[in-house]
Amino acid sequence: MAYNVPQLPLSIDLETKPILKKLASAHRALAELKGVASLVPNQSILIDTLSLQEAKDSSAIENIITTHDDLYKSDVSIKQFPSLEAKEVYSYSKALRNGYEKVKKNGLLTNNIVLEIQQRLEENSAGFRKLPGTELKNDRTGEVVYTPPQEASQILLLMNNLETFINDDSLSDLDPLIKMAIIHHQFESIHPFYDGNGRTGRIINILYLVKYGLLNTPVLYLSRFINQNKSEYYQLLQAVRDQQAWEKWVLYLLQGVEETSLQTIDLIQGIRSLMQTVKKKMRDELPKVYSQDLLNNLFRHPYTKIDYVTRELQISRMTASKYLDQLVQIGLLVKHKMGKENFYLNIALFDLLRNASHV
Repeated sequence: MAYNVPQLPLSIDLETKPILKKLASAHRALAELKGVASLVPNQSILIDTLSLQEAKDSSAIENIITTHDDLYKSDVSIKQFPSLEAKEVYSYSKALRNGYEKVKKNGLLTNNIVLEIQQRLEENSAGFRKLPGTELKNDRTGEVVYTPPQEASQILLLMNNLETFINDDSLSDLDPLIKMAIIHHQFESIHPFYDGNGRTGRIINILYLVKYGLLNTPVLYLSRFINQNKSEYYQLLQAVRDQQAWEKWVLYLLQGVEETSLQTIDLIQGIRSLMQTVKKKMRDELPKVYSQDLLNNLFRHPYTKIDYVTRELQISRMTASKYLDQLVQIGLLVKHKMGKENFYLNIALFDLLRNASHV
C-alpha cells in the first residue's frame, strides 16, 4: 500500500505512557550531557572532535567507511585527504558546523539551511528533486521498499509544511524530542533530494536540539546508535508508513537520545580528564613551552602538525617545530612522517576517540 506523506501536525496521540516514561529518562541524560559539555573551557575542541566522530558514523550508515587514521591525517585547510571517504566525512562535519552556526545565530532551522547542508555534503546545487523516478530499494534484494513523493510541487509543499512545523511552536505543543522523531521520519519520507537525504536528516536532528536549547553545542552523537541498530532503524521507518507504528519509532529515537547522551558524557569526561593530565605534565616538564593555546591545539587535532601550531598560536615554524619535538621527547606526542610532512599524534586522545566508537 502506498504511503501518502501527511501534512504536519499529525492527528495522532503520541503522549502515550511508554513514551512519556522514556521521555523523562531521555531528557535527564540530555540535560546532563549539556551540563558536562559546558564545563569544557574551549567549546571548539568538542565541536571539532565530536562533529568528526558524528560525521564518521553518519557516513558509515551510507557505507562511506573511513578510518580514524585517515580522518586525522586530513588537512581541510589545503584540501588534502588520504582518501575520498575521508573527504566525504569532512564535508559532513563542515556542513554540520555551518548549519550549527546559522541556527545558533538566527534561532531558526529553515529550508534554506537544509538546502545548504545538502549542497555542502554532495558538492552540487541540484536542490530539491524535480524529476520523478526516485525509489528506495533493499540493498541486498533490489526490491523497492518505498516510493517517496514524485511531483516537484508535492515535495515543495511538504518541505514548506515541515519548515513551518519545525519553527512555529503554536502548531503543536508536543515535547521537542517527540517532535524531533516526527521531523526525522517526515524528512526521510519526503526524501527531498536525489542524494544525501540520510546524512542531511541526521544533521537536522542535532540542529533541532540546538534550536530548542536542549544542547548548546552539536555534540549528541546519534548516528552511532543508528549505525549499531541499523536494520531496526530502517524497519521502524517503514513500519510507520505501513502500519502507523509511531509509538515504536518514537521510543526507538528516545532510546537513541538517552544512550548516546550517556556515552558522550563518558567521552567528554574522558577528554577533560586527559586534558588535565597533559596540562600537568607540560607545566611540570616544559613550563616554558606550556600554554593553554598549545594544549587546546593538541586536543582539537589528534594529529597536529607544524602548520596548525604556527597558525593557531601565531608563532614561527621554527618555534612550532621545537615545541612539538619537545612534546615528543616527554612522551605526549608520537611523530609520524607522511610524504614530506610530519604529523604529531596525541596517542592518548586518539585511543580515547577510537575506543569510543567501539563501545
